[in-house]
Amino acid sequence: MGNKSQCRQNRRVGLLTLFLLVVIFVGSGCSRKESMELYHRFPDKTWARFNLLSFELPVKEARLYNIYLFARFSTDYQYETLDFNMVMNTEAGEERINEYQMAVKSKSGAFCIECSRDSCQGTILLKREINLAKPGILKIEIENLTPRLTTAGIMGIGIKLVPSGK
Repeated sequence: MGNKSQCRQNRRVGLLTLFLLVVIFVGSGCSRKESMELYHRFPDKTWARFNLLSFELPVKEARLYNIYLFARFSTDYQYETLDFNMVMNTEAGEERINEYQMAVKSKSGAFCIECSRDSCQGTILLKREINLAKPGILKIEIENLTPRLTTAGIMGIGIKLVPSGK
């Protein structure tokens, strides 16, 4: 009789442990923020004026997101800012168009963004807590507005989609 009650008690402890593990696993999966990042590299470190960059980011669930543009520069970049236009189309049929100016260098010519030995990276928030109401594909086009046919010193441009957490 002692063995049967010991077996029942071990089974209860085992089931309770299994239940707690499932709760922890499910809870950690729900709280995890998944971000999506796409990057377009310029092999010759030059962005042509009329080279539109297109990004298609999968949106897995309807919720609030923050959208960032990040750019990597070589030390050859000459301008104080990176000027660009963004056209964004959501799965719900919404279109947003904005012009942006990312600060890259100070008036004295020193980089004002994060730099390592041979490159620098700047980030700018495009949209804060935008409600993407339908899952699907978020389409973003980025147009170079620098008034030159080519802009030297740009290694690449990327878009990052991050759940806002609210």
